[in-house]
Amino acid sequence: MTDEAQQTLDDATAVLRSALTGDGDAVVGTFDAVVDRSGLAGAYGVAWCLAATMVGDGTPLGGCALDFPGIDQADYDTRWVARFVSAYANDDADTGEALFGAAVADGLLPSCLLTLAGSTVATLRSRAG
Repeated sequence: MTDEAQQTLDDATAVLRSALTGDGDAVVGTFDAVVDRSGLAGAYGVAWCLAATMVGDGTPLGGCALDFPGIDQADYDTRWVARFVSAYANDDADTGEALFGAAVADGLLPSCLLTLAGSTVATLRSRAG
């Protein structure tokens, strides 16, 4: 594993630890630290890692459909997470990058990343339960 890949994994772990304790400020703070150190590309890598955690190791990538009744009525951050994770599940980095860029442009990236972290934790708890 490269140093950069290890750093991304360490950052994603820090985000999940904070999300597990319900510390939203620490989740956002970790992402801010990543952006300060590695730019938006670093934050994207951490977000992609969280999406990978949600999808899990046993799921083959590609050919997945987004099944989320009422998605168009959901809040921006919820729609973003569903579509971002769907992009990961379909091995579609171009769409993931476009969604990430749109959230940045809309000024909503922090809330999207916070929702992604919370959704990842909820998925992990669901699997463990």
